[in-house]
Amino acid sequence: MILRRTLTAFPSDTVSLLHLLQLCIDLPSHKLAQQIHAQILTSGFAQNPFLATRLVSAYATCGHLTLSRFVFNSVEAKNVYLWNSLLNGYVKHHDFRQALALSREMGRNGVSPDDYTLSTIFKLCGKLQDLVAGRLIHGKGIKVGFVADVVVGNSLMAMYSRCGEFDDAVKVFDGMSEKNVGSFNVVITGCAPLGKCTSASCDDLWNFFVKMQCEGFKADAFTVATLLPMCCANTGKWSYGRELHCYVVKNGLDLNMGSDVHLGSSLIDMYSRSNKVVLGRRVFDQMKNRNVYVWTAMINGYVQNGAPEDALVLLREMQMKDGIRPNNVSLVSVLPACGLLAGLIGGKQVHGFAIKMELNNASVCNALIDMYSKCGSLDYARRAFETGSYFKNAISWSSMISAYGLHGRGEEAVITYYKMLQQGFKPDMITVVGILSACSKSGLVDEGISIYKSLITEYEMKPTVEICACVVDMLGRSGQLDQALEFIKKMLLDPGPSVWGSLLTASVMHGNSRTRDLAYRHLLELEPENPSNYISLSNIYASDRRWDVVTEVRTMMKEKGLRKVPGCSWITISGKTHSFFAADKAHPSSSLIYELLGDLVPIMADGCADIDTLT
Repeated sequence: MILRRTLTAFPSDTVSLLHLLQLCIDLPSHKLAQQIHAQILTSGFAQNPFLATRLVSAYATCGHLTLSRFVFNSVEAKNVYLWNSLLNGYVKHHDFRQALALSREMGRNGVSPDDYTLSTIFKLCGKLQDLVAGRLIHGKGIKVGFVADVVVGNSLMAMYSRCGEFDDAVKVFDGMSEKNVGSFNVVITGCAPLGKCTSASCDDLWNFFVKMQCEGFKADAFTVATLLPMCCANTGKWSYGRELHCYVVKNGLDLNMGSDVHLGSSLIDMYSRSNKVVLGRRVFDQMKNRNVYVWTAMINGYVQNGAPEDALVLLREMQMKDGIRPNNVSLVSVLPACGLLAGLIGGKQVHGFAIKMELNNASVCNALIDMYSKCGSLDYARRAFETGSYFKNAISWSSMISAYGLHGRGEEAVITYYKMLQQGFKPDMITVVGILSACSKSGLVDEGISIYKSLITEYEMKPTVEICACVVDMLGRSGQLDQALEFIKKMLLDPGPSVWGSLLTASVMHGNSRTRDLAYRHLLELEPENPSNYISLSNIYASDRRWDVVTEVRTMMKEKGLRKVPGCSWITISGKTHSFFAADKAHPSSSLIYELLGDLVPIMADGCADIDTLT
């Protein structure tokens, strides 16, 4: 009713028309904007710069950039605000190329940019990664004197960081006479991806964070959330994450945790990646409001820490307790839990949910392929791969190749690999490891070596340690131990534990004590604290009845304080998972299990004897 009364008779004064145009932007209403535009024309206000600027914004907000450009072109004397209005319209609709072209047109017309123009253009150059244009605008900003502005300086730093020129961003930061928290955040955000979670980069970032505090700038939730991904156990700096959590509590940022879910998710992720999932759960339980990203972070944390059952329970609670619908990331996070539990029923339920909610995109389907293959259902993995409801990417092909390899179907893996190449996808490291492993397990040595050589010559791929380990495993399994050892000697990279481990496995398989001892010696040098190496060595000498060496190895382990985690297997019956460790008697039915196992051992022994007789 209010809108109808407004439309009955437009006032002819400029102020009232400005208020009505603002109403068009707030609603937004394209029809009302057109009617006010007509009133402006009939009232003779077409060249009014204030009305034109507001009208350009109104049309842009309603999604009609063509009309915005029409109004812009109709004004003879264009001021900087009119240019900014159209520029903002292009940016809001993600037409970045047109926005950058408009900024050049603005320069050709001799219009000096203001602080808003410069900050907007710097953001555009950053998104387009157009360093040349960014440097030109930087020079223009110095000339007009607006680079000293904090907002413009922050945008300039962000542009250089996005374009990979982090040193230039730091130079801008050092040259700023006035800074705010956002200035420090831009540097931290730009530096964090460059570090790639190394110990040195963590120290540099931490020192910068301390400098920020010393200069009297109080870090906000964004600062902390940006720093937390760097505080992982891989760098040995997870204590930094703990200190950041203390900072959050001390400075009252935890009071905002009900609304700032990004900070909560980052804390959960930091603790999970540091193998402290219990602490991550405490953060999760203390949060007032939890959205789908918080739940997904906690689900992913359980999967990362080997607690798949808890992950599946949490997925159900997410829907039952908070009524939150899982998204694609939630399903991709929880599907590995089904693979870890070999829970085909649970995996099918997640698959059905994805189809029902139309969440079966490439990421989900790739996770389904991996889950089904690990649950022993290659047929379902193939169906998930062959469905036409999503676009297959390189990960899809790699997942299917790995699935075939896991099930010993090397020929199908090779066929799929060549189909992938025909589709125009270039193999990456994951693809190569998958296809070479498949060839190794299926005894397709010639095919594997041919693929490896083609990668080096045709695709100019530099072999990694993982790829080299696959080649050694392939040669070793086929009994070509001398060729495998020669390949190791000619490697351009230093052979790691995976390479010597592959040679060791093959040497044990074929009873070659010379290469076995050589591989063991290198493994112990590379991994002196790995108990698995000592246990394997002890078992080998025990099979040769060299008890003196066995005693020596066991004593060495005891002196080093090494202890191997016992192996674990499980089975799900009637929805309940039963876990068993080596020599485990904790299960309530353990006596019956061992009794049945005792009856099976002589039957299996007789079966093996019959096979030996036949052969």
